Amino acid sequence: MSEDRTGRAGRLWSSARGNGPHFVLLHPGGTDSRALGPLVAELTDRYRVITPDQRGHGRTPDREGPLSYAAMAEDTIAFLDAEAEAPVHLLGYSDGAVIALTVAVRRPDLVRDLVVAAGVHHHDGWEPGVLEGEAEVPVFMVDAYAEVSPDGREHYGQVVEKLRQMHAGEPAFTDTDLAGLDLPVLVLVGDDDEVRLEHAVAMYRALPRGELAVVPHASHGVLVEKPQLCARLITDFHAADKPATFAPRRRRPGR
Repeated sequence: MSEDRTGRAGRLWSSARGNGPHFVLLHPGGTDSRALGPLVAELTDRYRVITPDQRGHGRTPDREGPLSYAAMAEDTIAFLDAEAEAPVHLLGYSDGAVIALTVAVRRPDLVRDLVVAAGVHHHDGWEPGVLEGEAEVPVFMVDAYAEVSPDGREHYGQVVEKLRQMHAGEPAFTDTDLAGLDLPVLVLVGDDDEVRLEHAVAMYRALPRGELAVVPHASHGVLVEKPQLCARLITDFHAADKPATFAPRRRRPGR
């Protein structure tokens, strides 16, 4: 079963595939839900996979004013309230990971568990030079935007500039914010990611119910490069009957 439409709330266009527990995937910035296609294909035999396009991305039009993770999280919260069977499995990829983390902090009742894929909890978590490279937008990304955006090809430069301004000071979650998130969270990165590995480890350590996966021979494109392995890691993370580990140091029994 599949469905593509603009939702009743939050005005986000979305696609849904498969049947089963609702699993909402949030795409990276500067692109749209099509970027999640390889992973979606690995998940639709287990889940109802729902992929909204954020404002100014894909088939969802931009709005007046700046972009912020908070605004996109509020759009997503409205979408989940109206379009999904909460609490949902939630995954965010890169910028989508920050949106998903913001949703989980603000509305934990909507989130069963969370996958933070190739994302940061603070803007200092990116490798040096990553944000400076935002001015160099590949032509294929402009072409992909123009294929579906209701705002037209010429608007993409405005979206990129909004993202650049957002990234300069966001996100800015603290260890205290993460420590208050009492739900299962999988931190997933490539071993050669744009996210500093030290930052990913710090996020994992700050989360009371965190798990960590570092995918070998993978970059910031980890979900596209190794969708089968990532899907296996995610479905194992979702398992309700995880065995106790042999020699835990930080994980409490039952967690």
